Amino acid sequence: MRAEKKNISEEYIARLNASPFFFVVDYTGLKVGPITELRKRLGQAGAEIHVVKNTLFRRAAREAGVADLGATLSGQLAMVTGKRDVSVAAKVVKTFSAEFDKPKIKFGYLNNQRLETKDILTLADLPSLDVLRSKLLGVLKAPATKLVALINTPASQLVRVLQARVEKGA
Repeated sequence: MRAEKKNISEEYIARLNASPFFFVVDYTGLKVGPITELRKRLGQAGAEIHVVKNTLFRRAAREAGVADLGATLSGQLAMVTGKRDVSVAAKVVKTFSAEFDKPKIKFGYLNNQRLETKDILTLADLPSLDVLRSKLLGVLKAPATKLVALINTPASQLVRVLQARVEKGA
């Protein structure tokens, strides 16, 4: 392999190893302006998109230990990678695809598990990781709040009775 191709392949491997997920999208027909807008939106979500050469990407995925992508790579493809929340990146791609009718999500991987298009779209519909964490915290906090209210109820009732007695006597 030529040195230039080897460098590109090593770059793909580094991106795949640094990211817990990646999506492969077909960007055929997407002009420079919209793809720049997609890059900007993904950047705000902690992800990035890179155009890939199919044969080099296939080799890089195999070397990175993802999987043998076989004949699934065809057309003008780009990979979306990120280091943060997968659902936020999926949501950005889904929203952008709805606006511009491109790019088309082909497949992806999350922690070396293959995701089909419908799986990625399902991830896009999930709330972000921060929202899920806050909901979990609310669920965990609810019993403690109820316990405090239960413990506090007899004392507050006694105070109300005493206060009524004071007002009645005065």
